[in-house]
Amino acid sequence: MPQSEAVLVSDMSSDFLSKPVDISKYGLIYAGAQKNFGLAGLTVVIVKKDLLGNCSPTTPSMLDYLTYANSESMYNTPPTFAIYVSCLVSRWLLDQGGVQEMQRRSVVKSSMLYDVIDGSAGFYTNKVEKDSRSLMNVVFNLADESLNDEFLAKARERNIVNIKGHRIVGGMRASLYNAVTIEATEKLAEFMKDFKASH
Repeated sequence: MPQSEAVLVSDMSSDFLSKPVDISKYGLIYAGAQKNFGLAGLTVVIVKKDLLGNCSPTTPSMLDYLTYANSESMYNTPPTFAIYVSCLVSRWLLDQGGVQEMQRRSVVKSSMLYDVIDGSAGFYTNKVEKDSRSLMNVVFNLADESLNDEFLAKARERNIVNIKGHRIVGGMRASLYNAVTIEATEKLAEFMKDFKASH
């Protein structure tokens, strides 16, 4: 590949297997399995063959994808249980209707929450451009941040957990990975409406 050509590299850890993807457009796709594909500790890499073997001479063999390509991904002992779980997830995914169905569900789930946020008259806010919003991680803030702890406590009373935002950006983050059901998302949407109504 000529050096002047740009290579598109994507970290798809959050949305891997959540929608159809034309992998031919990418030089390399990297995805941690722990969001939609299995257990933490397993990583999927899809790389064009003509990109292999171009690492810096100082790159350790364990970090060179050519090492894994030449050894059929078994340069060292593979994480067999994590691979087995990913096999089960793949079977479940196909039984559910594949990535097309996951995409449909993602649109339904995320729209449910974005509708609550956008219809809250500023009680909840999302600062992301609408055409750039994530279908996997719906982030939002309460306009009155002093209510954050109460929001999380009341959510926990309804068995809604782990929605506190990233430690750097704060706010809230609802992760809607493939295994999260539409029904569970409805419960969060209803809670958000009820919490606003009580304030």
